[in-house]
Amino acid sequence: MNIPTPSFVIDEAAIGRNMDVLSVVKERAGCRVLLALKAFSAFSVFPLMRRALDGCCASSVDEARLGWEKFGVRSAECGVGGGEVHAFAAAFSVAEMRELVGYVDHITFNSLAQMEMFHHVNGGRDAVAAMPVTLGLRINPEHSEGHTEIYDPCAPRSRLGIRRCALGSRLPEGVTGLHCHNLCEQGAEPFARTVAAIEEKFGDLLAQCAWMNFGGGHHITREGYDLDLLCETINAFRARHPNIKTIYLEPGEACALDAGTLVATVLDVVENEMPIAILDASCACHTPDVMEMPYRPRVFRDAAWQGESAPGAQADRGGEPGVKPHTVRLAGASCLAGDVFGDWSFDTPLRTGDRVIFEDMAHYTMVKTNTFNGIRLPHIMARGADAQMRLIKSFGYEDFRGRLG
Repeated sequence: MNIPTPSFVIDEAAIGRNMDVLSVVKERAGCRVLLALKAFSAFSVFPLMRRALDGCCASSVDEARLGWEKFGVRSAECGVGGGEVHAFAAAFSVAEMRELVGYVDHITFNSLAQMEMFHHVNGGRDAVAAMPVTLGLRINPEHSEGHTEIYDPCAPRSRLGIRRCALGSRLPEGVTGLHCHNLCEQGAEPFARTVAAIEEKFGDLLAQCAWMNFGGGHHITREGYDLDLLCETINAFRARHPNIKTIYLEPGEACALDAGTLVATVLDVVENEMPIAILDASCACHTPDVMEMPYRPRVFRDAAWQGESAPGAQADRGGEPGVKPHTVRLAGASCLAGDVFGDWSFDTPLRTGDRVIFEDMAHYTMVKTNTFNGIRLPHIMARGADAQMRLIKSFGYEDFRGRLG
């Protein structure tokens, strides 16, 4: 298959499978599910996702505008198939708020000061909202489930969410619900413990809520995820708090989990105590989370690969160094000395012209790419349910030049 490299390849069949799982959760738990745009914003597949999701959540004005244009019920482009657009950020400026309220149905504030500053979005001399916007507060239950501090919103001295000690016995006027996000790539067990912590600290305020948003980080579509426990936890919470009519989940990663790849070509193989394959992809530019988080992605080689999100039966899957006969370091083409994806072992040596495919590269990867060194962004391809490939977008000099002015 003639796929240009480097390319992100979105497998629409895999996206559809994730949507099927989320649809089951919605039916069993009676909740609403939103796409977290911070994780996945490839709007070419939003029509496929709109059939299962109730909207999206944004972390900035530009994400909100994209959500409104491509997902929102108020957008002419989406029509009947549109949904809600929610927004949250650590803080908004006055200029941002004036623009934001034209795109969103729901705003969650990170502090009482921000709530006080912008409580007038639904009325008053500075109001610019075309229709009422639901207002909420993000809470910090001071209950950590994360293993990596930079991804833990409840870590000590976190800037995210309001602690119970900062709230009185009544929610501020205009606030109709609460939002809590403290998970990251986690199962239903941490979620159940988080719900218990929320009820312990904020139980009196829950009685004043019409809705509750349990945020993202739920790895719902991961193999082995306990869907029964997730649905039981939500249903039991609703039974204990009958005044809360609407419950939201905001998965990002779960929507695009295992639904995309990054394919790259070996440009050269140099030797320095081991073979080092230089790819036409860059870890620093194209998969920065591999360096920042850090984590080691799954990799395979397969001459028969047709754009699927998972390797075929005959694929040469990358193993731990030394496990297979030929260990090689996969590295990027930028001038950053540390532009290295990692070390893997394969059944046969890598040669110039070979292709390697990195798995699970749709979420938190496509949205984080950059043009350091003027390295071009990967093409974006989509593999349809009919196995046909189509080019969504290519990038060139103007994309690099246009950022710099």
